[in-house]
Amino acid sequence: MSILELLDPKILIQTVGILGVFAVIFAESGLFFGFFLPGDSLLFTAGLLASQDYFSITSLIFGCIIFAILGDNVGYAFGRRVGEKIFIREDSFFFHKKHVARAQIFYEKYGKKAIVLARFVPVVRTFAPILAGVGKMQYRTFLVYNIVGGVVWVSALSLLGFVLGNTVPDIDKYVLPIIALIIFISILPILLSYIKSRK
Repeated sequence: MSILELLDPKILIQTVGILGVFAVIFAESGLFFGFFLPGDSLLFTAGLLASQDYFSITSLIFGCIIFAILGDNVGYAFGRRVGEKIFIREDSFFFHKKHVARAQIFYEKYGKKAIVLARFVPVVRTFAPILAGVGKMQYRTFLVYNIVGGVVWVSALSLLGFVLGNTVPDIDKYVLPIIALIIFISILPILLSYIKSRK
């Protein structure tokens, strides 16, 4: 599978199935090299395919919630273990300090709520739980926000795809524009933050 196919949610899901969806959600939620994975569009497309009986929407939602929560927990544990060394770690193919800086600004702006809000912001979604660990947020507090964020994020995007798949005729024709819109909305906070910082 090529990189382009890997980033195409429909091809990815049809290739790896529901277990592959769980793996991607887990990796993007807490493994720092998972920031490039297409979480938002993947959930939407998986919900859409569930409406066409590729798999059960219930299994999709519950499975993704569990793996999203587990992924964030791994990120939090990694942050606790590595601590502030993450800020001086050298850049590599999978790691860039600019992603940590972006997530830190987001985290400082929204505090504990960042764990929930970050679910809807690519890149920040991956690094927010790591920074919560670095900042030694109380685990019980982190877990509550982690669960809320996982439930809301997975349910909203999966059900959006499922409902549209069941109500819009020939929805396949509109999948790419809808995914493009979801991606644009997801990165909009980052774009606005960048524009603001440039000013």
